[in-house]
Amino acid sequence: MALSEIMRLLAVALTLAASLTPVGPLGELTGLAVQRVQVADLVAAAKFGTAQPIADPAREQQVLDGVRAKAVELRLDPENAARFFRAQIEANKLVQRGLYARWTEHPEEVPQHRPDLATEVRPILDRLTSGILAELKDTERLRRPSLRCEVHATIAERSAVVLHRLDRLHEDALAEAMRTVCA
Repeated sequence: MALSEIMRLLAVALTLAASLTPVGPLGELTGLAVQRVQVADLVAAAKFGTAQPIADPAREQQVLDGVRAKAVELRLDPENAARFFRAQIEANKLVQRGLYARWTEHPEEVPQHRPDLATEVRPILDRLTSGILAELKDTERLRRPSLRCEVHATIAERSAVVLHRLDRLHEDALAEAMRTVCA
């Protein structure tokens, strides 16, 4: 990809930064990853101050097994889909750890409502999982390792940070969530 094309893409990204969806062909996928990163706040609120650990290997395996099964139905590479979702899970844990640290230091910031994981949070995550898998299918050809994919991923990620006004914790989590997008 020529430097002039990259500059043109960046100019378009800046021009469209006021839209509701992150910019470019990976914008929808990135937007869903942002939503999933933001749901981590609910997961943290549900678990904080309880015996439930941040890491739940059994639940994580259940999610990844479900992703692999749905990926096969969509004719996606199940291991590639699982790799992307592993990054989503790690991003979620990054937010949880960050919020735990913040809330421990500033107990007045602990959310007053403790959402129920099973009835309030997991349905949201399930909906996002379906949407992410559909976007992984729709962007399959673009997401091959290439400079083109990396440029589109960077534009989508940076525009998402601006559009959603992500703080450093959620920005770092989004970077983790999108780490394998071009793999």
